[in-house]
Amino acid sequence: MISAQDRRTVVELIKEANINGAQISKACKVLSISRRTYERWNKSGDEIADRRPLAQRPVPKNKLTEEERQEVLNTVNQKEYSSLPPSQIVPDLADKGIYIASESTIYRILRESEQQHHRGRSKRPSPRPPETHIATAPNQVWSWDISWLPGPAHGIYYRLYLILDIFSRYIVGWEIWEKETAEYASELVKKAVISEKIKGQPLVLHSDNGSPMKASSFLVLLEKLGVSSSFSRPRVSNDNPYSESLFRTCKYRPDYPYKGFGTLQDARKWMSQFVYWYNEKHRHSGLQFIKPRQRHEGRALEILEKRRKVYEEARNRHPERWARGTRNWALSDKVALNPTKEDHRRIPEGGGRFLKRMLSNPAAAACGRSEAKSLDECARLSKADQS
Repeated sequence: MISAQDRRTVVELIKEANINGAQISKACKVLSISRRTYERWNKSGDEIADRRPLAQRPVPKNKLTEEERQEVLNTVNQKEYSSLPPSQIVPDLADKGIYIASESTIYRILRESEQQHHRGRSKRPSPRPPETHIATAPNQVWSWDISWLPGPAHGIYYRLYLILDIFSRYIVGWEIWEKETAEYASELVKKAVISEKIKGQPLVLHSDNGSPMKASSFLVLLEKLGVSSSFSRPRVSNDNPYSESLFRTCKYRPDYPYKGFGTLQDARKWMSQFVYWYNEKHRHSGLQFIKPRQRHEGRALEILEKRRKVYEEARNRHPERWARGTRNWALSDKVALNPTKEDHRRIPEGGGRFLKRMLSNPAAAACGRSEAKSLDECARLSKADQS
């Protein structure tokens, strides 16, 4: 729930924006609330606080009485049931022809009475958030995995070892062998570190929980190279998304021999051609269609700036053909592995600052468009929206 102070702040900001010419609906959209919500808060005046916690609600008809709740507690605390969970107590009572409450109700009563605790010597289950890493340049965070490639006969597979830089999506190392071993993985990582000339520099290597990834010999090598290991959560398939996405791109190429590679050399030859295409020719949709090598070598911003100028020149030649601004060629300077989720239901931070920036530009405030540079342009943008 949004506090009363935050509600007052929102109402004041929207009023200020509206006085300066901004549309109320667009100002509400900036702060992620509906216009109806704003009108309700504005109409409430001093009574703007949320009254739901103070509401008087009728007692549910299916609620157990105090006597029935006490009977449940007396039953589960009997000597024969004191060491059993409700999932074991309920069937036993049913076999005796007794029903006192549902299993979920008994669990709830025990929790409310502080009698439901973790039992046994095993560790109590607890939620484990995924490991999050932020890359702001190449060779800061690598993702690697092993995928199976079909062989010459059913049941025969080759193992593709592949390392990807998540910032540039550049394949920094790959190999294909017939088995999954920590020795092969160690050899691949050493080659990649030497090839990129980053020995001793801070580097995170993320992977899943496969046996080659967690082998002691492999972890010792990472420690020697100064590489920090990072792992996905157990039994979670989407904690290593960059590698999984790359394997999908690889195996759905038009020329991928999905019926199987004839020999190990055939698999290596095809993969060599794929890596060259991916690094040198492929325009990656996650990089504003920049090639991975261009991003890896630091040429992305120069190329995107050139694209922006091309679009600006095209717009200046025929402004009547552009109802809105030119295409956004901006590329984020940060790439996150398993970013944390934000609560989109709260008022976003910076909403007030955005409104104030809009208010500093009367033309933008008039139509809710930050790209409007004049009132004439604002009128043209609004007319285009209506058409």
